[in-house]
Amino acid sequence: MTPAPLPAPRGALSEAVLTALRDEPPAPLPAGPPPGLAPYGEDLHLTLYACYELHYHGLTGVSDAWEWNAELLRLRATLEDRFLAALRRDVPAGGSVDDALAGLLVQPADGDGVAGYLEREGRWWQMCEYLTHRSVYHLKEADPHAWVIPRLDGQAKASLVAVEFDEFGAGHGPDVHAELFADALRGAGLDAGYLSHLDRVPAPALAVVNLMSLYGLHRSLRGCLVGHFAAAEISTAPSARKLASALARMDADPACVRFFTEHIEADAVHEQVMRRDVLGDLLARSPGLADDVVFGIRSTSLVEEHLATHLRTSWDRGETSLRRAFQEVPAA
Repeated sequence: MTPAPLPAPRGALSEAVLTALRDEPPAPLPAGPPPGLAPYGEDLHLTLYACYELHYHGLTGVSDAWEWNAELLRLRATLEDRFLAALRRDVPAGGSVDDALAGLLVQPADGDGVAGYLEREGRWWQMCEYLTHRSVYHLKEADPHAWVIPRLDGQAKASLVAVEFDEFGAGHGPDVHAELFADALRGAGLDAGYLSHLDRVPAPALAVVNLMSLYGLHRSLRGCLVGHFAAAEISTAPSARKLASALARMDADPACVRFFTEHIEADAVHEQVMRRDVLGDLLARSPGLADDVVFGIRSTSLVEEHLATHLRTSWDRGETSLRRAFQEVPAA
């Protein structure tokens, strides 16, 4: 895998960090985030995304020595604290795991969300934008969740690995979900290079991925990550069905449709495995993690709602939802 290119900065913080990363450590880093740095904003989330990418495939021209550099980790921790504080402020508290899971089945406030909009009336240029937003996760799909495996035991571990096995193609390289998404991008006429769209994608889409990386890299947040994984598996099948229908209506390349049809049946099965075998066994062994599981589920819904609101608000105005629109949208 070729590392992603260094993205363009989006503020003073990301400019300082990306400039430092071009050199060998140690190199000058900010002492901390600037005053008033928005917890859901562009500067914070691009900086976090770049820091986290050092734990995935790295960044072009950036030394591997930065991955565990103490000063960079210290700075990253201050950004994580700001992001987490905002999530804890904005995520509803209380309730059981069952209540949180039931909330995933409630229709979105706008009727049926972005997937329903694309199925019902979305245009091809909007579908291309949707695929672009999702590329910053789906080209590393399931990787963040793998970090929780050594932190589980018994049936919870065995069952989560079984779900991940499917996500990674059940032993067949071409069927790895990240590869299927790359095929979908190519089928849509879009660049399928790893993180090739990072500069186009705004903070709400980066925050969706940063949430997974944050939960995955901290053992103390393992309950949050399992809650996130459960939320993703439970909510994917209904939206995938609508997106597959939308792509068929748009006469898209079969590779585009296949990525979503692959998720319809598989994630319907995964939902039951996550509910019964992963969450059930995890909470039987560690009941004290219940609040973290709830927070993981609800924080996932929150960042997804932020992204959905951004997409619909932009599209309802007839505007691009990307930071930089495509000069020419490829034909379906």
